[in-house]
Amino acid sequence: MERVVRTVVFSVIFLASQMNCQEAILHISNGNTEREYCLVHNHSWTPLSQTLDDAEQYPLVNLTSTVLCNSSGVSPDTVKDKAVVVMRGDCDFSQKALVAQSLQAKALLIASNMSLITPSANDTEYAKVHIPLALMRYRDFLEAQQVFGDGMQVKLYAPPYSKIDASIAVMLLIAMVTIALGGYWSGACEKGRLESSFTGAGGEESKADSGELFLYSPFKVVVFVALMCGMLVLMYFFYNILVYIIIAIFCLASASALYSCLDAVMDLIGCGTVRFSVRNWTFSVRSLILAAVCISIAVVWGVYRNEDRWIWILQDLLGIAFCLNFMKTISLSNFKICVILLSLLLLYDVFFVFITPFFTKNGVSIMVQVALGPDASAEKLPVVMRVPRFSAWAQNLCGMQFSILGYGDIIVPGLLVAYCSRFDVWINSRRKIYFLSCCTAYLLGMIVTFAVMLLSGMGQPALLYLVPFTLITSAVLAGCRGEMRQFWTGSSYEVLDSSRKPLLPERRTDSSIEGEVC
Repeated sequence: MERVVRTVVFSVIFLASQMNCQEAILHISNGNTEREYCLVHNHSWTPLSQTLDDAEQYPLVNLTSTVLCNSSGVSPDTVKDKAVVVMRGDCDFSQKALVAQSLQAKALLIASNMSLITPSANDTEYAKVHIPLALMRYRDFLEAQQVFGDGMQVKLYAPPYSKIDASIAVMLLIAMVTIALGGYWSGACEKGRLESSFTGAGGEESKADSGELFLYSPFKVVVFVALMCGMLVLMYFFYNILVYIIIAIFCLASASALYSCLDAVMDLIGCGTVRFSVRNWTFSVRSLILAAVCISIAVVWGVYRNEDRWIWILQDLLGIAFCLNFMKTISLSNFKICVILLSLLLLYDVFFVFITPFFTKNGVSIMVQVALGPDASAEKLPVVMRVPRFSAWAQNLCGMQFSILGYGDIIVPGLLVAYCSRFDVWINSRRKIYFLSCCTAYLLGMIVTFAVMLLSGMGQPALLYLVPFTLITSAVLAGCRGEMRQFWTGSSYEVLDSSRKPLLPERRTDSSIEGEVC
């Protein structure tokens, strides 16, 4: 059951693409009073002016009594050369826009009672629409009606936002710290396991080994990725049901991971434990306190998960703990398994982001559709690190804007970093050459990812850059050091299918490996 849960959680960590809502501003006035409200638009359709002075002004016609899926009941003279506001629902955004355009309206506002999303359509529909289209909150329109009445004059404009923001540096720091700590933790556990084996203290399963899962079979890796594909497709068709299951699983998994991380910190600083027994059951005071703290944090996040202003701190904390624990407990046995797993996940990422739009009805990739959620749901999958964009705080009308990074962009390369850290232990490398080199490659890959994102103005599948950087760097290093055979096959222990326990050989040193002939 535990492995099934891990597979489900691991399969959804790739669902987060960096999709930024294209936000704009609705300026309403009546000659005496002015107000501004949030809009969400799509610049693939008619672009909006970048400044208020350049934007055209239109009278606003209230048609919220209809969804405007057809022109019946609407007089062209009522909406000609005006902006109209209609309700969301019953038909596509493009159909509403084409109907408004046929009635000679100059702009279309769609009032929504649900969460605002970037209005999208098939590529062929974009060229047919020649009027501005945007979504606004229905409650904002009701407020504007109370303030201005029926004499509203509106302007739509989209001020440019700075692409470079300090939140990117914070996100890069979070990713690097998580990768480095996770790799170091995995190597420390491996070192402790080896030392306990050689000192004869391995008769009882050590604390570091508890819950560890070894991936050592290429066939099982392929099956694992196939299950992830199946899970993603199920999420696409049954999102409204499965999203709550994923949220519940994340709360349990992240609370357990946070407990594991805090417990390891307590061991590191030498914090003792006080135990007591109740009816043959032994309890640790430290464990009970840590469990209460971790469960409380997960419950608070679950209850307030949609509060943007502060809940991102708890989500990032739980996400860091989840990634660290994943990197420590999931062990790739050799570089061959690393290559197979990372390559398959790279293909998985590219296929579901770039290829699936050719098969979906609305031309949106399955990955993006699942990451954003369907129109009727405000729930989002908890699979990203989020940091508010500092430059947008002062001018944001639509709520806080975030820079995001998927857990998969940390965990997948992190599994290779963890393997390199363990390999340094196996060859007794005091300089941690493989671990440090792989961390450096990950840093360079992240920098390239952010650079391409800023230059293109679009979110990027980070694995497209991180996987080649880390795999090639590790392989070149092993080849230059003449250790490719050992690096490819991993440690010389074998894993038994029956007990899944490693059989450790005699301890090997740098000199013994360097003396071997490949």
